[in-house]
Amino acid sequence: MNVAIIGARKDRNGIGGFIARYFHQNGAQVTCVLGTSEATAALAAEALAPCGIKAKPYRDYTDMVEGEDLDAVAVASPAETHYAFLSASMERGLSVFCEKPFIDPARDDVPGDLETLFHLARKKRAAVAMNSQWPFCLPSYERLCGTLVPGEIRKFFIRLSPLSAGADMIPDSVPHGLSLLHAVLGAGTVHDLSFENGPGSLGISFTYASSFSDCEVSMLLVQEKQQPRTFSFGFNGLVAERCIDMASYEISLAFGEKQAPIPDPLNLCVRDFVEAGTSGRHPVIGADHIIATSLNLKQIYDAYTHPERTTWKS
Repeated sequence: MNVAIIGARKDRNGIGGFIARYFHQNGAQVTCVLGTSEATAALAAEALAPCGIKAKPYRDYTDMVEGEDLDAVAVASPAETHYAFLSASMERGLSVFCEKPFIDPARDDVPGDLETLFHLARKKRAAVAMNSQWPFCLPSYERLCGTLVPGEIRKFFIRLSPLSAGADMIPDSVPHGLSLLHAVLGAGTVHDLSFENGPGSLGISFTYASSFSDCEVSMLLVQEKQQPRTFSFGFNGLVAERCIDMASYEISLAFGEKQAPIPDPLNLCVRDFVEAGTSGRHPVIGADHIIATSLNLKQIYDAYTHPERTTWKS
């Protein structure tokens, strides 16, 4: 699999460089990178060289896809650029691995955008996946906290720590919670939304109604700029916290006195996409997951940015 990385520099909390390294580690060939200028593209390519990646820098998308023999692109650029890169790549029959949010929820017609993109993907037989990696850690969570039985789940909590503030917290962080809900409970609808603002924080509460249960959801987003940033999640009050050893970057989940080492979930997500692309199966975080959670995200984002349409807590 020959892959191009769009947005390989670590600007605006970008993770394109990490994505490139994991593609390389999982047997894909990272042949090129796309930057906003010749200088930034060159810097991105130089940063990957110590990892054994020889990527040609480009500043023009069309020049890149016409000049390279590509199978896939990884879109790690800012959310507002995703739709253009997604549609252009799918039109050319390229498979796509896209950072979350898949589509910027500030766009006016997200349902129409999703319909257009996935029509193209089906027509061109392009594999599509979103980088929303935490569902890959659910087996580790279950080892700590017990088997998840969808029909018995009544509560879900997640605490995330975006670098952003205000409305930007929602597309930066909420997709992680929605992906965990979808992975465990399947597609669901969002009801009874409410928000609570605090100093550098945003609380979001709603009911996630699926075919299994009505789950009461609480998301707490707290702006943090220092690594390692806090992340925890859990079902029915059993909340596990992510722990990172900053010296070795080893990751684990902790619940009470118990701790379970986990592989980097970003690596697991990239590996799944590579394996899906080479075997012909659908990625785990594929079309159904992307469409359902993108619509949920759009609803939450619109409710927050149009307060006259929702309920606020004081």
